[in-house]
Amino acid sequence: MYPLLNQYCTIMSQILPKGSKKLLNAWAFYDWANSVYSLVIASAIFPIFYGALTILKDEKGTIINDTVSFLGFDFNNDTLISFVTAAAFLVVSILSPLLSGIADYVGNKKMFMKFFCYLGASSCIGLYWFSMEFLWFGLLCYFFALIGFWESLVFYNSYLPDIAFKEQQDKISAKGYSLGYIGSVVLLIICLVMIMKYELFGFESENFPTRFSFVLTGLWWIGFSQYTYYHLPKGNKKEKFTKNVLFNGFKELKLIWNKIKQNIPLKRYLGAFFVYSMAVQTIMLVATYFGIEELDWGDTNATTGLIVSILLIQLVAVLGAFITSRSSAKFGNIKVLIVLNIIWICICVFAYTITTPNEFYITAAFVGLVMGGIQSLSRSTYSKFLPEDAIDTASYFSFYDVSEKIGIVIGMLSYGYVAQLTGSIRYAILFFVLFFVIGVILLLRVPRKMN
Repeated sequence: MYPLLNQYCTIMSQILPKGSKKLLNAWAFYDWANSVYSLVIASAIFPIFYGALTILKDEKGTIINDTVSFLGFDFNNDTLISFVTAAAFLVVSILSPLLSGIADYVGNKKMFMKFFCYLGASSCIGLYWFSMEFLWFGLLCYFFALIGFWESLVFYNSYLPDIAFKEQQDKISAKGYSLGYIGSVVLLIICLVMIMKYELFGFESENFPTRFSFVLTGLWWIGFSQYTYYHLPKGNKKEKFTKNVLFNGFKELKLIWNKIKQNIPLKRYLGAFFVYSMAVQTIMLVATYFGIEELDWGDTNATTGLIVSILLIQLVAVLGAFITSRSSAKFGNIKVLIVLNIIWICICVFAYTITTPNEFYITAAFVGLVMGGIQSLSRSTYSKFLPEDAIDTASYFSFYDVSEKIGIVIGMLSYGYVAQLTGSIRYAILFFVLFFVIGVILLLRVPRKMN
C-alpha cells in the first residue's frame, strides 16, 4: 500500500510545474508545520519550563540558586542550556553540507527532509519526560529536537529556487514565514489556555498541560508537514545510490565552494550574513531566558507575561515580513538589510537598560517587526545570488545554513561564557551590537545587482 501511495504522490508532484500556485503554497505550508518548534520549544513554553525546574526562588521571587549539576560539573542554568544548544548547532553545521551534497547527488532531498522532521518531532514528544532526575534524557531530547528542526530546514530552504522563479521568491519566502508565525501562534494559544485554565480541562496542576504541550508540538509538526510532502518533488537528479556517494558528497562541496569563491557578490553576502545572523539567532534563542532572570515582574505573573510578549513578537513578525517584502521590491534587498541591522543595534542598546515588563513588551514589538523581515529577506536574497543554471541547490544552501549554524555556535558559546562569568545576560546582549555594526559594514561591500 505505502509503495503505491508514494508512487502516486510522486506522479502528482511531477504534474505541478515550477512557479505553480499550488506547489508554492505547499512549500510555504511547511513553515506552518515546523515553526511550532521555534515558538513552543525554542522560545516560549520550554524555556519557562526549564527555568522553573532549574531556578530556585524565594517567596518574593528573588533568585536564590540557579546552579545545575550535570556530568559532575556545576553550571549556571543559562550556561548549561546554551552549551547544549551550541553543541547541537555544531552537529548541524557538520552534517548539513555532507547530507545536502549527498541529497543533490542521489536526487532525494524529500527523504532527508522527512527523516529530520520525524526525528525532531519525536524528540519534542520525548520532552514530556524531562525532569531533574533524568536530566540527561531531557537534554538529549532537546538536543535531537534542535538537530531535527534545523537539518530539515536545510532541505526545505534548498527547494526555493527549484519551485519558484526569482521574481516569486521574495513573496513566497515571506509567505512561508508568515504562515509559520500564524500557525505557531495558534498552537501556543491552545497550549496557553490549557496551562492557565488547567482546572477546566480536569488537570490537577500546570505540570501536565505544560508537558503535554511538547507532545502537541511533535504531533502538529508531523501532521501538517504531510501536505508539503505530498506536493514537493523528490529532487533534481536521479543518480543511483552507490558506495561512493559519501565521497561524491565531499567532492560536490568542494566544487560548490570553488563556485562561491568565483561569485564575488555571493561570497561577500555570505560573509555579512554570517556576522549579523550570529547575533540575530542567538538573541532570539535567549530572549525568554532574559525575561525570566533579568526583569522585575512584580505582581505580574511572569509566565503569562513572557508568553504574551512572545505572542506579540509572532504577530508583529507577520507584519514585519510583509513590510520587508514590499520594501525590498522598492528599495532593493541589500539596502533594506542594512536598515534592519541598524534597527537591531538600537534594540540591543535599549534592551541592556530595561527592567520592567512594559519595557520588555516594547522591545518585543520591535524585535518582532525586524525578526520576520530579516529572516525571510536573508533567505530570498541568498537565493537570488545563486547562478541562473544552478541545479545543486541543496549544496549551495548548505553553505548558507552552515554559515548560520556556526555563527549560532559562536554566539551561544559567547552568551554562555558571559552568563557564567558575570551572572548577567545583559552584557552579552550589549556585546552583540558589535556584530550588527560589522554586518552593516560588510553589507555595504555587497554589489546591489542580483543575478
